[in-house]
Parts: sequence; structure tokens; C-alpha cells
Amino acid sequence: MTLTRRIIPCLDIKDGRVVKGTNFLGLKDAGDPVELAARYNEQGADEVVFLDITASIENRGMIIDLIKKAADELSLPLTIGGGIRTVDDIQRTLKAGADKVSINSSAIEDPSLISESAKAFGTQCIVVAIDVRRRTTSEPGMTMIDLSDGNSCWYEVMTRGGSKSTGIDAVKWAKEAESRGAGEILLTSMETDGTKDGFDIPITAAVSESVGIPVIASGGVGKLEHFYEGFVLGKADAALAASVFHYGELTIAEVKNYLIQRGIAIRPPV
Repeated sequence: MTLTRRIIPCLDIKDGRVVKGTNFLGLKDAGDPVELAARYNEQGADEVVFLDITASIENRGMIIDLIKKAADELSLPLTIGGGIRTVDDIQRTLKAGADKVSINSSAIEDPSLISESAKAFGTQCIVVAIDVRRRTTSEPGMTMIDLSDGNSCWYEVMTRGGSKSTGIDAVKWAKEAESRGAGEILLTSMETDGTKDGFDIPITAAVSESVGIPVIASGGVGKLEHFYEGFVLGKADAALAASVFHYGELTIAEVKNYLIQRGIAIRPPV
């Protein structure tokens, strides 16, 4: 049975507005989150993700009011991330109308949060987000991955909006997250984020091949071919994109029709 791939717009939120940058820096305003999400809902997106990108850095709580407003207006699955630190936070987020929660820094700092929340609410709504950065120094025990230029590197997990190094190997962490009950991995490469040069295929493929749960590729989409490459070369189950949708460079329908023409199993646009 062929797994149907998903197209997921991502809305990075700061101070109640959608923003987008490059390599996690240089943020620019991209609009109202609920208005944008409603547009993607109408276009036939499979899901939408809201990420409060400064919540962990600023030690803030979640965007509960925004979640409630979005949940009232949208009919597609809603994933919320940012500022979620405890099982109680997850419960409040789901109660406010989210279908899934995305945990990142808090999962690294307390891995039991994954297992406890999966047990309490089910693996289907626990997404572990992993932000990664390439490290070219060879270190014992790290998963070395070959790059297209003939070099190799390992990928380090970063937290706090990409500002804090952890020394953790991304492939090993993805496996641990799965073993603890994560239902999905949301994988973002800081190398390709916002560059429009395409997904970071080497790490996407490595993680996809290492786990048995869906992997969402994130970071770097600039054209239609990049979605295809993420699915075929990166072996991802879903493709997440932001600026190409926010600024009207591509529509959900254009992406889906292109992928259907290239033989990718995907839910048709509305």
C-alpha cells in the first residue's frame, strides 16, 4: 500500500504575526496567522503547523488564544509548537483545539516528556521537532553522512530556536524519540532553512531510513522540484514549506498537481 504524502504549510509566529527568515535569522513579517491558515485550508493543504519560534528563548507560555481562534476557523489538522514544556501544557494545547503538538527543546531537556505525553494522549498527536546543523569535525560515535560534494558530516541537534548546541547526534535522537513514543519527526535543517535551494536531502534520507514513523522534511523549498526531491530522494512522508506559500510564489494546488503528474501519491487539491 502506497502511503499518501502530505503538503504542510508552516507558520512561524513571533509577537502574534507570521514571520520568515533565512537560516533562522533576518525575520520578516509575512501576515496574520489565522488569515494565512484559512487560505491554506481553502487551497487544500493537508495540515498546517503553527510554531511560536521565540517562546522557548523568551521562556514564554503557549499561544492559547491564537490556537482557539485558528481551531474555530479551520477544518484541517492543526499542529502547535513553541513554549510547550509539560504534560499539562500539552493537555491545554489539545483542549484549545490543536490536533497535534510539536515539542523540541523541552523534549531534549526532559526526554521523559515524550513517553509521558504519548502514554497520556496517544502517539498520533506527539510530534518531535528536530532542528539540526551540520558539523564537519569527525567525532567518535556520531553518524557520519555523505554529502553531494564528496565530504561527510554529522548533524547536531540544536535547541532554543537554533541558538543552543546540544552535542547530540540527530539520527540517534530521532531513533530515541521514536522509541519513547513520538508519532512523527519534524526535521528542519538550519543549513537550508529559508535558502530556497531545496531540502537538506542527506539528513532527511538518513533519518527517514532510521525510523519507522513519518518524517516531515522542512527547510529550503524554493521550487516545485524540491517537493519531489524531498519525497523521492529524502524519502520523507510529508513536506513542510513556508515562504513560497506565504508570499504567493507557489500555491498548494500547483504543488499537488505537479506531484500527481510525477507519480507521487497525494490527496488532490480542492
